[in-house]
Amino acid sequence: MHNKPLALACSLLLLLASSLPAQAAIRLDNMFSPLLADPMEPRIAVMPWLDENYLQLDIGASADLYRNDSETIAVGIDFGTWSLLQRSDNFKFPVDTIDYLFGINMTYRNPLDEPLLGFDEFSTRIRLSHISAHFEDGHYDEDTDEWMNPEATPFGTIPFTYSREFINLVAALSNDRHRVYLGYQFLWHTIPDEISRHAFQAGVELSTPGNTYLAADFKLLPEWNQDKQETDGFHGTWNLQAGWRLTTLGLGNVRVACNYFNGMSRHGMYFNHDEEYTTLGVIVDL
Repeated sequence: MHNKPLALACSLLLLLASSLPAQAAIRLDNMFSPLLADPMEPRIAVMPWLDENYLQLDIGASADLYRNDSETIAVGIDFGTWSLLQRSDNFKFPVDTIDYLFGINMTYRNPLDEPLLGFDEFSTRIRLSHISAHFEDGHYDEDTDEWMNPEATPFGTIPFTYSREFINLVAALSNDRHRVYLGYQFLWHTIPDEISRHAFQAGVELSTPGNTYLAADFKLLPEWNQDKQETDGFHGTWNLQAGWRLTTLGLGNVRVACNYFNGMSRHGMYFNHDEEYTTLGVIVDL
């Protein structure tokens, strides 16, 4: 299996972490802060769609397992799920699709002796990850005993396999209030294999008065060509977020956020879908 090297690397990292001294214990305050507006960051979030009867439920976290004494290098793990639930009567939420991620990461940061464009720190994070996606019971019609809307999938059939192993690199300039970043992702293995191996990313995060913030994440993602049955070119994908940290309520790790998403779906089962929606909900930063 193509994901065996990644699984082995994760197992070795966890084994190493168990033998490290106490000061190298698991820390959820990551040296590289998760990107605020990137919908593919491991996080805990409940984000209902405002324009359709869907709910995003994210469960996951990144954790530093080790930091050096000078706190310039960190090694950690990533685990996450991204679920798309349908909102129905009687407080039921059938799961339409879910994506699973696990992996390892390494961070390097360097305070700048002379600020660059107003930023006094450079940091970079590299991730080695596996992700897979699956349709669930909410995408299945029990009355007809059939999967729903197979014609809308890239190959016109359900189920189909979606699995990726990738390297993701993000470099950032930051100060105590703002951050800008650039990123690149390379797939070294993918099913289906008709997908382009490359994706690009850029973003900005701005602190605003009253514990509020504004953040924007932009990606160039491969666009699926139904006639060619492969990705052909790239499609811009935006996620814009405005949020309020509940610091004044003693909940500094909780934020209320409004997102506007426009572009290629974040869910693997819908990687050929161009979506536009707005969400409003709660995100918990561990």
